[in-house]
Amino acid sequence: MLENRYRVDSLLARGGMSTVYRGLDTRLERPVALKVMDSQYSGDRSFVDRFEREARSAARLHHPSIVAVYDQGVDHGADDDHVFLVMQLVEGCTLRDLIQDRGRLPLPLALSVLEPMLSALAAAHRAGMVHRDVKPENVLIGTDGSVKVADFGLVRAAASAGTTSGSVILGTVAYLSPEQVTTGAADPRTDVYAAGIVLYEMLTGEPPYVGDTALSVAYRHVNDDVPPPSGVLPELPAQIDELVLRATRRDPAARPEDAAAMLAELHATRTELGISAVPVPVPAGAERTAQLAGPPSDADDPPTEQFPAVAATTAGPQGTRAMQRPAVEPDDRTQEFAAVATPAAASPRRRARRRVALWTAVVAVLAVLIGGAAYWLGTGRYVDVPRVVGKPEAAAQQALGGAGLSASVSRDYNNSVPEGVVVSSSPREGSRVLSGKQIDLVVSLGKPKVPQIAAGTPLAEAENTIRNAKLQPKHDDSADQYHTSVPEGRIIGVDPAPGTRLDISAPVTLIVSKGPPPVKVPDVTGASRDEAFAILSQAGFDPYEAGQQFDSGVDGGHVIGTDPAGGAEVRLVGRPRIGVVLSNAVTVPNFSGQSVEEAQQQAASLGLTLNVQDIFHRPNAMIFGQLPLPGSRVQAGSAVNVTAF
Repeated sequence: MLENRYRVDSLLARGGMSTVYRGLDTRLERPVALKVMDSQYSGDRSFVDRFEREARSAARLHHPSIVAVYDQGVDHGADDDHVFLVMQLVEGCTLRDLIQDRGRLPLPLALSVLEPMLSALAAAHRAGMVHRDVKPENVLIGTDGSVKVADFGLVRAAASAGTTSGSVILGTVAYLSPEQVTTGAADPRTDVYAAGIVLYEMLTGEPPYVGDTALSVAYRHVNDDVPPPSGVLPELPAQIDELVLRATRRDPAARPEDAAAMLAELHATRTELGISAVPVPVPAGAERTAQLAGPPSDADDPPTEQFPAVAATTAGPQGTRAMQRPAVEPDDRTQEFAAVATPAAASPRRRARRRVALWTAVVAVLAVLIGGAAYWLGTGRYVDVPRVVGKPEAAAQQALGGAGLSASVSRDYNNSVPEGVVVSSSPREGSRVLSGKQIDLVVSLGKPKVPQIAAGTPLAEAENTIRNAKLQPKHDDSADQYHTSVPEGRIIGVDPAPGTRLDISAPVTLIVSKGPPPVKVPDVTGASRDEAFAILSQAGFDPYEAGQQFDSGVDGGHVIGTDPAGGAEVRLVGRPRIGVVLSNAVTVPNFSGQSVEEAQQQAASLGLTLNVQDIFHRPNAMIFGQLPLPGSRVQAGSAVNVTAF
């Protein structure tokens, strides 16, 4: 158990930095993957601090193609501390397994894997994170065909450990960018380089560089241009070569600026070639769960300051390594040339010289004619696509026109490129194309704007409008408000305000109406029935008699109370019904001065009985006293005692 919560079950994979186990979150009864870092990191305070920060950053990445991070911690055991990470358990395999099972992947399948990879990296880049260790072992393929990227931030955490120094390279040598080797620098273009290497490997079955040592492979990244994959597969389209070569330029400035830019180029290439997405398979018999650390064996080298050997036949699945950074710079090579003196040829006779000169002129003219024709029929009809990325649309159109090309313009939102500026071109800059060819330009619309949504719009329609604007709708019940005219469940407004520019997929809160605000039930206690009904009806309620009760303080036929009670708040949805409870009290009249016979008739009409006490029992006796007193309120059927004389 880790921290008395996470049960450690079977081993899934072991790598140079960590070991991954299948586990169970016993509190939530949820299967998880547990990445336990190597013991060399446990006692390193700088690593633990960095590890916690990177884990928190990774946990904030919410994307369907990113392995979710649930928790992180340090389990303080009796013998040793265990620094661990709790992640989503992905049943399936790694991209490494798929390449080993199938070898070269068909082009549609390779692009179908690359697209969610780049989408995941783009989400991380937008959040300010760089992966630094993109490789097939960190790309997981679920049994449902989903593709997910794992291990964000772990290399950066390891780089902070006291076990390494500024002269040590951390990463996987087959996928290291030149700047990682020479300076240790890493930014989104570093991930773009590694993604280009992974695409090369998917298409050809192996990475572009292999060598006897890790250092020799690192030197190749620094000093050699990545070859086009068509050198292995001649049938690959030129656009795929361009995609790989653009991503793997040795100069970071020549690569797409981040994964989102490379993803846009991938989309343009797929559209141009008409390649549709295909399901991503899991190799037959793949029964183990794919999770981060590389091949499930002890073969991977742990981080070290020595030069680990890299066999030429095993340069594919390499684990994350630490090695000394070579003190080299790209193309730092000097060539020396020596002059060679040759003796002058002996002079022939003048006539021979004249004949030779004549034939030389004839041959030169023929060469010019033949060369010109060959040039036009061969490469003369072709022109280079000029650089238009980063230029305003009008300037880009002018540059293409000057090169004898035309433009087809489409527009899309972009977080970093201003509105009206070219984001990408297809074919790309430097490509050789026929003169007059149409070049597809993607022009930035800038950051998306929060759209204007009319009050009263249905919630589902408003959500679609937000999504069409490349933003993410968000409905928070706590932000809903009462509104006198907008029906319940309809839109009142949005936050931020319409017209506000936001990053792509940024949240926009929809403010939804809760209907009319509640109103207080009028207090009609003591009013007559008719008065109470009139007051309640005018306030928007539907009054009804809810029965009668005796109340010595309220005249009969007047209101004792209501249900809901007066002062209670009630929402005016339709015409809410209000029950009115009336008093059935009888007010005792003044019987004094009446004859006994008259008093008995009046008492009977009111539902009262008369108890008479007289002195001489005369029929014409008159009443001169009574109890209860006149004006008292009694229940129907009550007796009134009178005295007659």
